[in-house]
Amino acid sequence: MRIDAPSAITGHTSLGDTGVTALVAADPDGMAAAVDVRGGGPGTRETDLLEPHNTVERVHAILLCGGSAFGLAAADGAMAELERRGRGFPVFGEDAPGPRVPIVPAAVIFDLVVGDPAHRPTAADGAAAVAAALDGGGGLVGSGSVGSGSVGAGCGATAGVLRGGFGHARARAAGYTVEAFVVANPVGSVVDPATGLLYGDPAQPAVDMEAFAQLERPTPKLNTTIGVIATDAPLTKAQLKRVAMTGHDGIARAVRPAHSPLDGDTLFAVSTAPAGAAPVHDVEALAQLGQVGAGVIQAAIVDAVVSAESAYGVTAWRDIAIV
Repeated sequence: MRIDAPSAITGHTSLGDTGVTALVAADPDGMAAAVDVRGGGPGTRETDLLEPHNTVERVHAILLCGGSAFGLAAADGAMAELERRGRGFPVFGEDAPGPRVPIVPAAVIFDLVVGDPAHRPTAADGAAAVAAALDGGGGLVGSGSVGSGSVGAGCGATAGVLRGGFGHARARAAGYTVEAFVVANPVGSVVDPATGLLYGDPAQPAVDMEAFAQLERPTPKLNTTIGVIATDAPLTKAQLKRVAMTGHDGIARAVRPAHSPLDGDTLFAVSTAPAGAAPVHDVEALAQLGQVGAGVIQAAIVDAVVSAESAYGVTAWRDIAIV
């Protein structure tokens, strides 16, 4: 299955208790990208190259994976699939024959306590997620449909004592589209124990507090919330870094505590504008993009939690919400 972002495409490989989600640039030349890591226990690949002072400007896909550090192997398959399709950095120049190296940063969640701890995404699963994105195997899906909840990298996610999952949200800012794709798998709670309401959206129904108090979280407490903010606004790596940084405000609004020593909270930000497009210079527009980026991260976490289904002994929000 897939979701279209602004000039980027998301494909899932769902494996029951774990999985992979790939955000692939629709443009073979890739998309500008940056990253901000706030959690104390991150599991990542190819994030150093995204720093504004480093040379690489564009990436060809970003992978969100289950399987803890083992899941980073999925990026090998994603690279192989992109290479097979002729996508990647042309080592000897665009018009010269020679190898192309796909640039595929990745981040993982810890989901080994859900289902079979020996079941982890492989290179083949990463390749399948990229193929699902580019081939549109499941058609277009949107927030709140089969594209959210217990799918892709969100299959084995937990959110405190509840099921987490994959979530998606979209908004407009300064004339541009801003979207969030999040795997919500935090150590912290998404529910206010004083009210039973979701921190990220108090307008949602409250949970049954008696039932909620009886729930126990899987142990050990090793989790992570990871995601991507995608926009069609033409932004530099430095500007995207700022968007990724402010995006973490959305995690802090929806999860308490956030960015713990046991989380690996990591947010990428990508611009799908064509290479060479003049970047946004208006400071107020940049501030709006960051503010809305935080808002869609917050909304995507809520989408993940309310869309998830109970499984593997972990209760979903929908099964204890008072509706």
